[in-house]
Amino acid sequence: MDFFFALLDYKFLQNAVIACLLASVGCGIMGSYVVVKRIGFLAGGIAHTVLAGMGIAYFLDASPVLGAVITALIAGACIGWINLHWKQNEDILIAAFWSVGMAVGILFITRTPGYSVDLMSYLFGNILLVSSGDIVLMTVLDFVIVVTVILFYKQFLAATFDEEFARLRGINIEGFYILLMCLVALTVVLLIQIVGLILVIALLTLPAASAAQVAGSVSRMMVVSVLLSIFVTVGGLAISYGPDLPAGATIVITAGIVYAFSVMGTRLIRYRQNLGNSD
Repeated sequence: MDFFFALLDYKFLQNAVIACLLASVGCGIMGSYVVVKRIGFLAGGIAHTVLAGMGIAYFLDASPVLGAVITALIAGACIGWINLHWKQNEDILIAAFWSVGMAVGILFITRTPGYSVDLMSYLFGNILLVSSGDIVLMTVLDFVIVVTVILFYKQFLAATFDEEFARLRGINIEGFYILLMCLVALTVVLLIQIVGLILVIALLTLPAASAAQVAGSVSRMMVVSVLLSIFVTVGGLAISYGPDLPAGATIVITAGIVYAFSVMGTRLIRYRQNLGNSD
């Protein structure tokens, strides 16, 4: 209850909740594609490469979020292309993106003159530091993600489930797959402020994986995933507020618990149905 009373008084908490809601939209929609397509490892490569852009932006005295967006889009396009053309070396190349990206980011951040940057806030997130400017940027990113998915929903669906059929229909599989990876990249940027680079993949996949247990279609999966993302982000933030726990870690643990219950609940229902059918 302390959290909800504080929410009425403190602007930083209001910004944090708004950020949770905005991040949940992108997370629920793109997380569904990540889970269905099983590209969590690719999304992880994008997430960790983003630190390079943030580090370079800090070194050049530019916006770190703008650096994150640019680097995420470049990494998304490159990793998508690698997945399509160099599958035999995919794991090695993405691991190189992953590790070199973080190393470059750390190098530039530590060499930034006259400014001490808290790496922990980028690695593990600090949702309580979200500013009004961050809220505006997150709104713009959400708008781009939602509008693009609405415009190309059928193409994304065909490219995700049946590539051969999509090619026969004249759909540019490579183009839409790389576009999909770029949207995943934008979602990663959305989630950095919430849980940080290290925990991005957990929040990107766990709500969607939970939704997959109960949803019968991708569109329903997206809706359920968005609602679950809102529940775990706002709920995790509320839980962390009283005992002063790290908000990002608490949010991810909450998402993990929800996923565990969804899996156990689904299996229990199926078990009872099988018992009923056997009778």
